[in-house]
Amino acid sequence: MFNSKVFVAELIGTFALVFVGSAAGIYGQSIGLLGIALAHGLTLAVFVYAFGHISGTHINPAVTLGLAVNGTIKWVEAVVYWVAQFSGAALAAFTLRMFVTVISADAFAGAATSGLLTSDHVYYAMGLEALLTFFLVNSVLHLAVDGRAGQLAGLGIGITLAIAIMAGGPLTGASLNPARSFGPAIFTSALEAGRPDIQNPVLYLIYFVGPFIGSVAAVLIYRFFKYEPPLIEDIEEEEIAEEPVKKPARKPTARKSTTRKTTKK
Repeated sequence: MFNSKVFVAELIGTFALVFVGSAAGIYGQSIGLLGIALAHGLTLAVFVYAFGHISGTHINPAVTLGLAVNGTIKWVEAVVYWVAQFSGAALAAFTLRMFVTVISADAFAGAATSGLLTSDHVYYAMGLEALLTFFLVNSVLHLAVDGRAGQLAGLGIGITLAIAIMAGGPLTGASLNPARSFGPAIFTSALEAGRPDIQNPVLYLIYFVGPFIGSVAAVLIYRFFKYEPPLIEDIEEEEIAEEPVKKPARKPTARKSTTRKTTKK
């Protein structure tokens, strides 16, 4: 079922994350890895508090996939989230590029997610993206879905994203988010010179397949922690309760004779 409020909230939230994160990537030499990590993490945390009550603030197709697999949202709803997220990412990349290309035609190249592993070690890069996304979706499930962190859930999720970027940023760009990679990829050629990233299969292998694998793995581990095998006493009680009660057989009653006794006159 289409929910316009969810669609708009996810579009705006993803727009903000991609716009701020890509801008931080462009300014990377000035603000450093810590600045890039905080730009992503703080933006995510803010929008968890801003739109969490409307859409849950996924702003990440991998998070949406995990919540759909977990049964938190329906698959039909997930499609609405994905359309909003990729649309917001593309719009953010287009808007940021419009601003920075006024200064330099090549400035937008820094918005792409890439790193030391993405060119020659594709499967290692995919594995790292899967691992880092596992950490992020794990935090979403335990802190927000389970409600363990209460009002601190947004801060915890934002910090998880920030530390993941600090750990994996130099190696893959630490996207953890297919939409974050998709938006800038429309306009960049970071993975292979002269070839738009949007047309490169490596983009989808590293930044789509990787995060999706990590997300599903996080759900499986979450369900493992949530599973509690039934106790033997509970099983015995259920068996006793389900056992049919046998009704005692009714004894046949003697039928009264309807023959009249004749008396001799």
